[in-house]
Amino acid sequence: MIYFLVVSNILTFIVFGVDKWYAKKNKRRVSELFLLSLTFLGGTLGALLAMMIFRHKKSKKSFILKLLIVIFIQLIIFGIMKNSKINFNIF
Repeated sequence: MIYFLVVSNILTFIVFGVDKWYAKKNKRRVSELFLLSLTFLGGTLGALLAMMIFRHKKSKKSFILKLLIVIFIQLIIFGIMKNSKINFNIF
């Protein structure tokens, strides 16, 4: 599980950085849905670090709201998994 999270966060960080680079070069951008999907699938820390380091998507309030919703959903899922008697260790 830890390896999955490390790879997911690194990938998310890189994709956010590439999207910022595309924005500066006026190239076709990475979709917000893809960025949020990577975040939801375990790349939350990578996304937050990329937003701080690259100063990317920080001023876009609609994206920040969607990101907070993703994090809230992750916390709910984590809470359910932690309190469940079912073993969710799939990795």
